[in-house]
Amino acid sequence: MILSLAGFAQKAMPEERPPYVLVVHGGAGAMEWENMSDEARRGYEAGLLEALSAGEEVLKKGGTSIDTVVAAITRLEDNPLFNAGRGAVYNEAGHIAHDASIMEGKQGKAGAVGMVGIIKHPILAAKAVMDDGRHVFLVGRGAELFASSKGVDTVSPDYFYTKERHDAWEKTRKTRLEREFPLQPKGTVGAVALDMNGNLAAGTSTGGMHYKRVGRLGDSPVIGAGTWADNNSCAVSATGHGEYFIRNTVASDISARMKYLGQSLQEAANEVVMVRLATLDAGGGIIAVDRKGNIAMPFNTAGMFRGYVRAGEKPYVAVSKEK
Repeated sequence: MILSLAGFAQKAMPEERPPYVLVVHGGAGAMEWENMSDEARRGYEAGLLEALSAGEEVLKKGGTSIDTVVAAITRLEDNPLFNAGRGAVYNEAGHIAHDASIMEGKQGKAGAVGMVGIIKHPILAAKAVMDDGRHVFLVGRGAELFASSKGVDTVSPDYFYTKERHDAWEKTRKTRLEREFPLQPKGTVGAVALDMNGNLAAGTSTGGMHYKRVGRLGDSPVIGAGTWADNNSCAVSATGHGEYFIRNTVASDISARMKYLGQSLQEAANEVVMVRLATLDAGGGIIAVDRKGNIAMPFNTAGMFRGYVRAGEKPYVAVSKEK
């Protein structure tokens, strides 16, 4: 059941643009958050804080928003608590297939990969596609060969194994009723950043939907649906029911509403996530930062792993409704 108002808390507008901002997420969904143990909650919060710390180190040194997004997301891909990299979910065939995308807001360059199974950090493969510039989206074996040719680390598929994810696949396989086995509160990961030069960037990485059909792609690798960045408006990373996010071009729609309707980041994000998607019973949320350093993190589900840090401030992380 989608919650009509959950998570719609906009961070107060800074009086002037902060030197830098980083926002991260670790997925959203209709989970039994009230049953989460304190130990489990601390584990997820620690994972978010680690990603924020890694990204902020880049920003403090004057690094780019793109490098910041990569630094944060690779940490989340290494953390088996989240559905990206190690700990990703299995598809119907019992394989792990990762998707990722990245975009920078100054020139609109972007890169994405889908259905890759041996890339240690899928977000690095997406960045390699973007940096190369010949294409935007590569999938499957071709994406793996390309990434490897660019020096991106590859691993055995066994590297991504976690017992909990494999057990969930086994249960679903035996009954063919995946809805009877809801995932634990883990999910797609993403990051958006504003650097000292005023440049925005966004990235998203995921193992996709639990027990998805072989060949399925969600919104995470789709530029405009799961990831978007434009220096004239905002940077967005999404998480949720991918099919709906693709149909509604969620990430780019938020940007377009700001540019063409004159909406604030808060207004645009609320309209898309809390109204448009909620009306469709499409669960999920987004993280976003605009060119002035404002942050939005709305979600219409019971919870979303999220956090942010601004220059000179202590990092903030949360799991369920806003604190």
